[in-house]
Amino acid sequence: MEMNAESIVRRQREFFRSGATLPEDFRRDALETLLSMLSQHEGELLDALRQDLGKSPHQAFATEIGFLGTEIRHALRKLRKWMKPGRPHAPWIAWPSRAEVRSEPFGVALILGPWNYPLQLVLSPLVGAIAAGNCVVLKPSEAAPHTSELLERLIAARFDPGFLTVATGGRETAEILLTERFDKIFLTGGAAAGHAVMGAAARHLTPVTLELGGKCPCIVEPGVPLETTARRIVWGKFLNAGQTCVAPDHVWVHHEITGELVEAMRRAITEFFGENPQRSPDFGRIINAFHHDRLTGLLGDVSIACGGRADREDLYLEPTILLDPVPGSAVMSEEIFGPILPVLSYQKLDDVLSDLRGKPTPLAVYLFSDDRETQRRVVSETRSGGVCINDTILQILRNDLPLGGLGASGFGSYRGHAGFRCFSHQRTVLTRRFRPDPGFRYPPVTIGLETLRRLMRWMR
Repeated sequence: MEMNAESIVRRQREFFRSGATLPEDFRRDALETLLSMLSQHEGELLDALRQDLGKSPHQAFATEIGFLGTEIRHALRKLRKWMKPGRPHAPWIAWPSRAEVRSEPFGVALILGPWNYPLQLVLSPLVGAIAAGNCVVLKPSEAAPHTSELLERLIAARFDPGFLTVATGGRETAEILLTERFDKIFLTGGAAAGHAVMGAAARHLTPVTLELGGKCPCIVEPGVPLETTARRIVWGKFLNAGQTCVAPDHVWVHHEITGELVEAMRRAITEFFGENPQRSPDFGRIINAFHHDRLTGLLGDVSIACGGRADREDLYLEPTILLDPVPGSAVMSEEIFGPILPVLSYQKLDDVLSDLRGKPTPLAVYLFSDDRETQRRVVSETRSGGVCINDTILQILRNDLPLGGLGASGFGSYRGHAGFRCFSHQRTVLTRRFRPDPGFRYPPVTIGLETLRRLMRWMR
């Protein structure tokens, strides 16, 4: 049966206009229901994630179900504070008066999710949308069908469709939904999807948040503990078989330690996943044959330091390290989004920073260095959604640290209070009395220009 997007949006708009989502108790109950759903159906969700991406129970819980649980509990603890209006000072010319800034829901929101973390990256923005008081249409990725279909069933059993609806289907479903007028659109995906969403949103002047990706660089300076550095890079890169938007895409290593670091990373891969990672329960699979073919296609005419073995039927690609690929090659110009890690040697940090300034802005920059001046330079002379020094991925794990991109990696941020603000309109309300009503602001002018200058210096 074909989806009736117009009917879905109309029903949600009616539900929102009823005012049902505005009270704190409603939002709190919805968040608690979502948390209970994750707990009660943990086994089914773990199985769906295993079928879609080969995720082990530990990895699926840590990066999806448990991750969401901490975010929901954080929102429940902070909800009352977030909803409380801000009380800035009113302008002196309005005395006596009061001003407040209210966080009001946009209305009906559309959340478009990706396939790499098909539960977390759909429900994490949903937490902010519910906390802010919106009605929501969720569109999970069809590339993770087991998780998508299970999510549709679980949501439908617990929430009024006027408040929360899951719309499953392929690209055509997203295209149909985007013809409707939403009050807010949130996308996690690639650049092509970002362009399509921006174009659709422009027709209705709908505010958009885009969480995209990019080629996140990692820089390794001399003097760092190589074994620890290698373990942290390997962990961040090969988590979820490299299918993580903030994973290191490639590593710049000072020429003096390139060989040592590569060997240390090779040892870390074996330590984590064994001699044959295909047999490891902790190493996942590529999402589908299309992406498996895309990734194996990147391995032509490159120098492989370790890995490279593939099994298309099993959607397996071994953790792979490349040495100094050609700068203009596909593996260095396209976002990899898989278990392939190019390593590039450099002579001077200036050369790396110059190269990065000429590239699209990534979602993250990683630096391994204990030198404060180097840390300062990398932070100040690069641009990215976020920075992590001496580790990978951890910058997104704290609920009150915003996650968001810049430029080619997206715009807007969410998680914790940032997620609440992402789905809220900040509405200023000023209230004053009728008296006094001094006449100096009205025509005809009764004060000199110099007096006006002095007054304006004190105005806030």
